[in-house]
This record gives sequence, C-alpha cells and structure tokens, in this order.
Amino acid sequence: MSTILVVEDDRETNEAIAEYLKVAGHRVVSAFDGEEALRCFRDHSIHLIILDIMLPKITGLSVLVKVRETSAVPVLMLSAISDEYTQIISFDIQADDYITKPFSMVLLGKRVTALLRRGDKPQNLNSMTFGDIKVDFSGYTASDADGRIDITPKEIELLKLLVEHQGLVLTRTQILDDLWGEECTINDRTIDTYIKNLRKKLRLESIVTVKGVGYKFEARP
Repeated sequence: MSTILVVEDDRETNEAIAEYLKVAGHRVVSAFDGEEALRCFRDHSIHLIILDIMLPKITGLSVLVKVRETSAVPVLMLSAISDEYTQIISFDIQADDYITKPFSMVLLGKRVTALLRRGDKPQNLNSMTFGDIKVDFSGYTASDADGRIDITPKEIELLKLLVEHQGLVLTRTQILDDLWGEECTINDRTIDTYIKNLRKKLRLESIVTVKGVGYKFEARP
C-alpha cells in the first residue's frame, strides 16, 4: 500500500481525490496549505505527492523546492493554470508530472499508478542538498559556503543508503551487510560513530535514531 500526500486547499477537491485514491487501495494524507504539506511530508513516509500550485501560506512550487532538497519522491502538480511557462517552471524544479484542472479522476489515477511504478525502480541518486550543504554522492564529496567538508567515502555511502530508504528504519546489521558485506568483522556499534560524524559534519537533523532498532532518514522542511 502506497501513502500519498494530497495537497489541495479546496476541501471538496481534496476529499474527492482522497476518496478515489482510497478506493484504489492507497493510504492518503491530506494537507490544505503549504506549511501543513511540509509538516505532513516530514511526519509521514510518503511515496507520492499530489501538489496544487496555488496554495495558502506557501505556494506549491515553493513546497516542491523544499521537498527536492531532501527527496526524489514522485510529485504530480495540480493547477488551474495551463500556460506553458508555469508548466516549464514546474518541470525545471523537478516535478514529475503536471495535470490541469478540471481533470478526470480516472486519468489522475492512471498517472498516479505510472509514477508509483516508476518510483519503484532504483533511483540514480547523484547529489543532494541539505540547507547550504551539497553532497555529491558520485564524487564522494561534500561542501558548504566555506568550501569542501572533510568526509569519508564510507560516510557518504552510509548517507546515500539512508536517503535511498527514506522513512524506513535500517538496523545496524542491515547497514553493515549492505556497506561492508555479510562477512565483515566490524562491531555494529561502529555504525553509531559514523552516524555521529554525519550529523556533526553535515549539521543533519534528518537522521533519526529509533531506539533499540537502528536509524532512518526523515525529510524535514
């Protein structure tokens, strides 16, 4: 079951979309303004976002920019604005799809299914931005406004592993098996040191400790 965040300030439209998606077997989290959308995205493990452009408090485009700082989750933009410029801007800031109002629920459902199917495929995560810090996963480097940050390749690999499994708790054993192999002789508490270093070097609050289990990455506004 996928969890879909529906961000639409018109309650009737929001409820109609939510009801259609629930019947289709999805779990739905609804938000009615930009600030609430970011809170919901932070607090839930979201697999897809349906995001209206014209929102109170924070626009949908601004919400998308914030989401893309930490996540590659599929985002389908909704808008009554059908001009080419608005659509181009949406795709430039990494929207995955765009649908104009009024729309068919059946068509919306088909697009949601296609995006979720695409999202199930492994993401080629090359880089990510955390505030003023940019991490280049392919180049194994990190930098901020002051220049390059001293970070090890294994720390980069650990961060990438957590980001790729956003919202899921990874045990220390799972992390060790993935990054060092099943035959490794490293104590699983070594992971704690790596996590501590990542938090300190990258000023990250998104790596959450789940007591007695392990760690997970949560996107935060």
